[in-house]
Amino acid sequence: MATKAGKPIVIKVGSSSLTTTKGRLDLANLNKIAAEISQLVKAGQKVVIVTSGAIASGALHLKLGQPKTIAEKQAAAAVGQSRLMRQYEKVFEKYHIPVAQILLSRDVITNEERKVNAQNCFKTLLKEGVIPIVNENDTVAIEEIKFGDNDTLAALTAGLIGAHTLIILTDVDGFYMKDEKGQSYLVPEIVEIDTKVTAAAGNSASNVGTGGMQTKLQAAQICQKAGISMAIIHGRKKGLINKVLAGEKAGTIFRPF
Repeated sequence: MATKAGKPIVIKVGSSSLTTTKGRLDLANLNKIAAEISQLVKAGQKVVIVTSGAIASGALHLKLGQPKTIAEKQAAAAVGQSRLMRQYEKVFEKYHIPVAQILLSRDVITNEERKVNAQNCFKTLLKEGVIPIVNENDTVAIEEIKFGDNDTLAALTAGLIGAHTLIILTDVDGFYMKDEKGQSYLVPEIVEIDTKVTAAAGNSASNVGTGGMQTKLQAAQICQKAGISMAIIHGRKKGLINKVLAGEKAGTIFRPF
């Protein structure tokens, strides 16, 4: 799955890849992810990051525990987003790569004028060697917090910017199904998301994310319709991003039709 010249990729970093079991930002893993992405950027690859972790970071700082109400989630997002961006700035500074914060809402996709403005913004940032860091505008997007997820946001962002590939970093090795004996196995490649695949999707094993494997399947369907490949890989294992882009076996690859 070598990238096409000039086409960007989107890397979605899930909460499980950004936080420890105690809910704190996992700076060691963030540094690992940043090092791999920096290598890509230095090699000329344009990269957009869609990040989770703002609510988890803010909730910890505010000592909210697990936010339950919409107001608590909005407050946690407002506090956590700036803290999260500060860490992204720090980890990429050592590679002399600037980052930019972009907070999106659904009307950017549905409103043509806003869509064009957003596309121009992304294009300019990428041209200047900046890594856009994208998140949902959780402080106002009630529907996104209550029902949505950043897997869908990542897929829509990939379509918005005409990406070649979306890579989702999560806490599992890929998409699993069960054989006739009931044994789970990793599926290396999926083209058709049929009823068997849909039935195999379980809930998220993480306590800090809003999505699970079902939302990743929905993201894959969005990508497939847009002609974009999507990969699910483990966010804590080194070298997998490069393997995906080199066409080597890593996680699960969803091919476009």
